Amino acid sequence: QVQVVESGGGLVQPGGSLRLSCAASGSIRSISVMGWYRQAPGKQRELVALVSSGGTTTYADSVKGRFTISRDNAKNTVDLQMNSLKPEDTAVYYCRYAIYWGQGTQVTVSS
Repeated sequence: QVQVVESGGGLVQPGGSLRLSCAASGSIRSISVMGWYRQAPGKQRELVALVSSGGTTTYADSVKGRFTISRDNAKNTVDLQMNSLKPEDTAVYYCRYAIYWGQGTQVTVSS
């Protein structure tokens, strides 16, 4: 069993920054893809950013140039640095490690 735990959400004003962190632990047998998804009220869960074990990154068009994903393979952690936040970034953000998901952390962008 693998546990995935996120942290770092909160309330921020438009234009502000937040950093989300995620740690995977438990029965981890190999390095796998890690990523962040989000789900806004009334909408489907969508990809925000992914990073492969080799460091290749993928971003949703809506966050390119504003968000940066990074990982530490030795610690099985992945971070998401979010800058220039917009109200439309408001959502519950979920971390994914292979097929495992965290419980989510709320990000609210509002003045």
